[in-house]
Amino acid sequence: MLTRPPDPREDSQLLAAIADGDREAFGELYRRHLPWLLVRLGRRCSSPELVDEVVQDTFVAVWRSAGRWDRRGEVAAWIWGIGIRRLVDALRRSRPPADELMEFAGVETSAEEHVLLAVQYGDVGAALASLSPELRAVVQATVLDGLTTREAAQLLGIPPGTVKTRMMRARALLRQRLA
Repeated sequence: MLTRPPDPREDSQLLAAIADGDREAFGELYRRHLPWLLVRLGRRCSSPELVDEVVQDTFVAVWRSAGRWDRRGEVAAWIWGIGIRRLVDALRRSRPPADELMEFAGVETSAEEHVLLAVQYGDVGAALASLSPELRAVVQATVLDGLTTREAAQLLGIPPGTVKTRMMRARALLRQRLA
């Protein structure tokens, strides 16, 4: 089988081409980002089937919304943002609360799934919901999505120092509300 050489274009150039309907550019972006997206989402969900579904949904969203990328930050951070939001949505749709999961013999959930369920159904969810959208976005990007400060800054379009400051404020407020 003949293998084609990798496309020399940057991710941002591929995304612009995808916005114009270039299927080959989409194929290249998919090949570049599929492996790490599978691994990172797989660390947050114990169901390979659900991870595969989320990855598929993520790349469909990339194809459909390539023209809406605002050119701030890295394309990989943008893809990760789509992927993790899709995973959280899928977990909300497909998973009962943690106590119901524990009733099933032999079902073992990952630590990330417990956290995501607690965020949705528990006190943590209520405390997060009470934060301002700016603080909540930083917490979601860094804690729930596992992004570094730099990646979160790129994803949110703010300086890294602002991410750190907002995270410090969010922690203080969450401590108060969860005490």
